[in-house]
Amino acid sequence: MPRMNSRHRIRCGNSPVWARLMRVCAALLLLPGGTLSAQSRASEVAPGVTVDSVRRVFHNGEHNAFTDLCQYQGQLYLAFRSCPDGHMVHPTASIIVLRSRDNGANWEQVHQFAVKERDTRDPHFLVFRDRLFVYTGTWFSGSTTLKREDYDLNKHLGFAAWSADGTTWNGPELLDGTFGHYIWRAATFGDKAYLCGRRKPGFAIGPRGEGDQIQSLMLESDDGLIWRKRAYFAETAGDETAFFFENDGSVLAVARNGGGKNAHLLRSKRPYTDWTRQDLGRPIGGPLLVKWGDRIVVGGRKTLADKGPKTALYWLVGDALVEFAELPSGGDTSYPGFVELSPSRALVSYYSSHERDTASKPITAIYLAELTLKP
Repeated sequence: MPRMNSRHRIRCGNSPVWARLMRVCAALLLLPGGTLSAQSRASEVAPGVTVDSVRRVFHNGEHNAFTDLCQYQGQLYLAFRSCPDGHMVHPTASIIVLRSRDNGANWEQVHQFAVKERDTRDPHFLVFRDRLFVYTGTWFSGSTTLKREDYDLNKHLGFAAWSADGTTWNGPELLDGTFGHYIWRAATFGDKAYLCGRRKPGFAIGPRGEGDQIQSLMLESDDGLIWRKRAYFAETAGDETAFFFENDGSVLAVARNGGGKNAHLLRSKRPYTDWTRQDLGRPIGGPLLVKWGDRIVVGGRKTLADKGPKTALYWLVGDALVEFAELPSGGDTSYPGFVELSPSRALVSYYSSHERDTASKPITAIYLAELTLKP
């Protein structure tokens, strides 16, 4: 497939030791009215990143979207949803898993699965108990495309496929404890796995089932297949949320806030019953939250008045976001995955519909960006 290169050079100043950066930002946040000043100073000291290349790695003529990327047993894995009928809820959707043995240069398909009468979407990886899990939330659709007015969150159900070697796969198997929950990104701490799930309060009966009244929960599992409620972290306006656990068990999270509202930064300590929330100052669709070395990366969709939707990447500095890359993207786009190759190199997967086919019709395809941290 032809290689598409795109270079983005971001000038954010020279980066000192990250610990010093954090001390500077913390001090600035203590200044009266210092929020704007803190944002400006964080931008000055945040490290620069070069987007060395961006290439399309998969397109089959279908709607391909909602990526995740991980490293398992020394190889890379890329998952996404593919559907011949488009973005919305269709029983024809499936999850495709690709593998690369050469750090993303070449990819082979190692698995594909679907769930009868359900739309599989939003696949996410989890490495847990010596197995590679792929989780998917599924809308019940029946034998044909589901009308938007018939969407019912109460019929939602999580499924998982898993493998011990990346070649032989099990499932898909339903996840006990997820019926009526829209599941999303998972993470681990110690011998437990944690999953974002959102649901209607009391599984109330009503149209569509999503909106400001939706709750977000942290679900917990011992084996990756049976889940239970650990705690609520949003009583209203629950949405896609990415977790990251620190070494002491405290959790950091980035939560999308539906309806175009600003995303939130959440923090909690065990047993995760009390959460703090900080407005991040911008909407983030399909949020990513990972560490690159000792720095924290946030990714997702932003929407610009003049250019429309774009997939962007940010440093999280204290409670402030500092953008370091806007990837070639547009239209239907976002849901990035991330793998650190070294302290100075990383890969980001995402999907976008900014390119067109030979008939000048937009395609929705999977892309891979190569990043280098500037000295």
